[in-house]
Amino acid sequence: MSEERTHASGPSIAGTGAVVNKMAIDRLALDAVYEVAKSFSTAADPIEVVPNILNVLSSFLDLRHGVLALLSEPDGTAASGVTNPYRIAATAFAVHDTEDVNDIMSDRIAKVVFRSGVPLIAFDLADEYGEEAVPERLRGEPQTVVAVPLRDPDQTHFVIGVLAAYRCHNTNISALPEVDVRVLTMVASLLEQALRFRRRIARDRARAQEDTRRLLQTFRGQLKPVNTPISLDGIIGDSPAILDVIEQVKRVATKQTPVLLRGESGTGKELFARAVHSQSNRSNGPFVRVNCAALSETLLESELFGHEKGAFTGATALKKGRFELADGGTLFLDEIGDISPSFQTKLLRILQEGEFERVGGTKTIKANVRIVAATNRDLEDAVAQGEFRADLYFRICVVPIVLPPLRDRAGDIRPLAQVFLDQFNKTNGTKVRFAPDAFDVICKCQFPGNVRELENCVNRAASLSDGEVVLANELACRQNACLSADLARLKEGASPVGGLAIGRTVTPSVDTKTPARNAHSFSEPPAVYTPAEPGRRKTATTAKDELIAAMEEAGWVKAKAARLLGMTPRQIGYALQKHGVEVRKI
Repeated sequence: MSEERTHASGPSIAGTGAVVNKMAIDRLALDAVYEVAKSFSTAADPIEVVPNILNVLSSFLDLRHGVLALLSEPDGTAASGVTNPYRIAATAFAVHDTEDVNDIMSDRIAKVVFRSGVPLIAFDLADEYGEEAVPERLRGEPQTVVAVPLRDPDQTHFVIGVLAAYRCHNTNISALPEVDVRVLTMVASLLEQALRFRRRIARDRARAQEDTRRLLQTFRGQLKPVNTPISLDGIIGDSPAILDVIEQVKRVATKQTPVLLRGESGTGKELFARAVHSQSNRSNGPFVRVNCAALSETLLESELFGHEKGAFTGATALKKGRFELADGGTLFLDEIGDISPSFQTKLLRILQEGEFERVGGTKTIKANVRIVAATNRDLEDAVAQGEFRADLYFRICVVPIVLPPLRDRAGDIRPLAQVFLDQFNKTNGTKVRFAPDAFDVICKCQFPGNVRELENCVNRAASLSDGEVVLANELACRQNACLSADLARLKEGASPVGGLAIGRTVTPSVDTKTPARNAHSFSEPPAVYTPAEPGRRKTATTAKDELIAAMEEAGWVKAKAARLLGMTPRQIGYALQKHGVEVRKI
């Protein structure tokens, strides 16, 4: 066979003047499939090259008037009981837009293949399916039609198309239908592979675009000044953890869906609840807060739903409940995980229906309230243990927002500490500030009590400072007087060191003998206290006789007596004052 047969314009098997034997037909079929494979391999859109493919089949194998029909909705369900549920995707001849689909491809043939999913051969289309099944352009001559299914590349049990071609009986080629079916099936398989490849490229492109978008967002976030804290209604911080929460709050605030704030105690759940309210379209309405854990079941029912006059002893007047007061605004249910199972049933109705009755009343009241709940409990475990109703859980946990503990946002500790210090100075009319080493110590703490503990730590250090500058040595953790550190050690199973665990009163201080320091005395070393002798008591409430004995041994110098007892000079002074011991001057 000559080389020009490998081109689409190669020699036709029609009009050769002799019957072509099967071997020659097989070779022509192989050449045709080769041309088809080359066309699909270089095509950006496989459907666009199908007309060229059909012309190749016509040129090599005399399979004329080829047609590709695809389902309008490629889900494998549209072909049943619907007239012409497909569209003509490609043909080997010109087609007008107004031309009827049945004039291009036999509607009966297409539906049979769509439904059965197997190839079909009709040796005489008019005789087997009626004259109306023959397209108008092919009428007058006997036609054999060959149609094969085209399957979904990802779900092969779905037929998404039909590839068909016609062979006129008035040719010089012997009828070999098995060759025609095999060739069309191979072409359909190549088209399926090309469609699968194009889908994967589209998915990869979409994935790459999404990755690029996320990378740009991350890059823009990194360009923000790292030293400028971002504030949202009092929420301070610029760490990735808190920025993610702020973004969630802004995104969900404009919706009406319930929000569940989850996090450890002291992470600022009420502050975030107020932020959700202030950023919503209910910001002009009331924000009402209820601590569910602080009230008994009876009082909680009265607080939330209200009560009628005379409903119970002491109900001397009608009282509106928090749901009624929060109408048009937001109701914050703090510690919702601590309510009793019986009250959970009462709460579920108003969350579902938006209506309730006051205690002792019969009138149904409707309230348009957005619920923001908060808890530090593991509600999933509570549901599994039967302590919390699953239906109530799914009602309140529509949009869960997890608030990060302070240890996961270490970069926010310093700006938060500065804010608390500024508030302390404004309240007390002082000008206290932290030395750099004090900030360094604070930023290294774990703060199991989170933001609340940080605020207490700042206020305690500022209150007990001797001067306007708080040094690192004046912090409770540097004086072995940090209760949180003791609790952390106890949780880890270690022996307590200092603090209330051994009966010592926690009073962070410095040596009263040391002169007041200024901003230039940061490098002054702290006073060093030697540990007490074995058997000595380490409490500020030590027995009067032992205290006097230690003072006499120290020559009535508080600092020396403090070393003997393992205490601080201020604790010695407190003990002397408590026992009414007058300090002697020698």
